[in-house]
Amino acid sequence: MNAEIISVGTELLLGQVINTDTAIVARELSALGINLHFSSVVGDNPERLDESIRSALTRCELLILTGGLGPTQDDLTKETAARAAGKKLVLHEESLRRIENYFNEHTVSENQMKQAMLPEGCTVFQNNNGTAPGCAFSDDKGSTIIMLPGPPSELEPMLLDSVVPYLQKEQNAVIVSHNVHIFGKGEAVVSQIVKDLIDGGNPTVAPYAKEGECYLRVTAKATTPEEADLLCQPAIQTIRERLGDFVYADNAESLEELVVKELTRANRKIATAESCTGGLLAKRITDISGSSAVFEMGCVTYSNEVKEKLLGVPHELLAKYGAVSEQVAKAMAEGIVKTSGADIGIGITGIAGPDGGTAEKPVGLVYIALSDGKNTWVSRRNPIGRTKTREWHRHCSASQALDMVRRYLADLPVIVPDYKPLMP
Repeated sequence: MNAEIISVGTELLLGQVINTDTAIVARELSALGINLHFSSVVGDNPERLDESIRSALTRCELLILTGGLGPTQDDLTKETAARAAGKKLVLHEESLRRIENYFNEHTVSENQMKQAMLPEGCTVFQNNNGTAPGCAFSDDKGSTIIMLPGPPSELEPMLLDSVVPYLQKEQNAVIVSHNVHIFGKGEAVVSQIVKDLIDGGNPTVAPYAKEGECYLRVTAKATTPEEADLLCQPAIQTIRERLGDFVYADNAESLEELVVKELTRANRKIATAESCTGGLLAKRITDISGSSAVFEMGCVTYSNEVKEKLLGVPHELLAKYGAVSEQVAKAMAEGIVKTSGADIGIGITGIAGPDGGTAEKPVGLVYIALSDGKNTWVSRRNPIGRTKTREWHRHCSASQALDMVRRYLADLPVIVPDYKPLMP
């Protein structure tokens, strides 16, 4: 079955509201084995919406419309879609009673009652989180049209509770995807390593770039989720064999989520001392629920004086090597371990830019150290040869620190081959 999504709302076109509806619906269609070939956004204009609906119905067997089901004058999705499908709108008594109960009124205004007017013969999806019901109906050519409310807080539960079961009855295939996350090798290099897998059929393997890392999506189609998952596993195993410990997880949300989970499992605590990242590493760790059990403290030590006072960085190191150096990063990591009493300390110092770089220490040069109180490892992030933003340097430096923690906890080499450890 081929599907198309049309999201309705001028506020989406103007950028006043971010369109998350398409992503929510697309994920569920993929899981059902339904091919999504087109998606679009149309403003609150009946002529353009009518044109978009009629055009979509020439290409797809399933059209899902989101938004435009409310009580206001510019909520025209139902009227337009019903007209395009040759359906009349009729009062759905149960939906009207639900709207009356929602407002605790025996009668509701005409514009609120408008929400209970639905295409004749449709399957109604009740809205347990708002007033506008959704529905499904067919046009005269047998294509299915589904209409859902726009607010994600209403759309998502209706989609999961009502629409997915409705569509499952029509499907004889499912799609299962695994995202194999990789840190330390870029998308282009990874693509070459698994080129033969990318050229495959079922499962498919596709590379995707993230901020400073990448992942491979392995997707298979079968009659059951279990069968599709079994098809994925050989490809995932091959990827792990070829990329080794550069693979950090299968279907993990993020490096920070994995690190918090592994710190918890190992009963270890971490503390951070940051300069150029400005506390971003600490923020990413503490964004994760449960991090209070593993995060001891974080210091943002921008000035040399504070590095000396709070972390015990020797003045002579700062004077001889400068704040952006392997030696100072090492001292920062060791200092935060002593100050906090944590099991693991991270020190980060560098030049995030866009200003402040020199020929000797250019923008993008960052040193990241990990200390466990006995041993210390230092990574050097070199400029990559092209201009990147301050935010990019900060984010990728924090990610590198998280990956070092991940490696340490897994008894892997803390320093990846591209980086040189601090020499004695």
